[in-house]
Amino acid sequence: MSENNTAAGSPAAPSPVRTLAVRIADDLRAQLDVIAQLNDRSVTEEIRVALESWVQTSRSDPKVLARAETVRAEIEREAKTKQSAIEAIFGGSTPASRSPKGKTVDA
Repeated sequence: MSENNTAAGSPAAPSPVRTLAVRIADDLRAQLDVIAQLNDRSVTEEIRVALESWVQTSRSDPKVLARAETVRAEIEREAKTKQSAIEAIFGGSTPASRSPKGKTVDA
């Protein structure tokens, strides 16, 4: 398993671990059991290693990179639309920064 490192190269705090349940065919499970045994790892560790490898491969896949750019552009468009809506509603000030309406307190 790979080690998490910060930008400075020192080990980062381990990230929380989450459970993932996957349904697989019996023959694939049998093959996974054998591979885990041959590699002297648990089935869980074998799956983790395979997923880490798959994620690393996906990071350089041109199709995945192109889709990531498309999704990023969609997110930015949606954010700008929502920002414009907030500005239209609140006149450029956020609800938290607006002064309360009604009575004012004199000092």
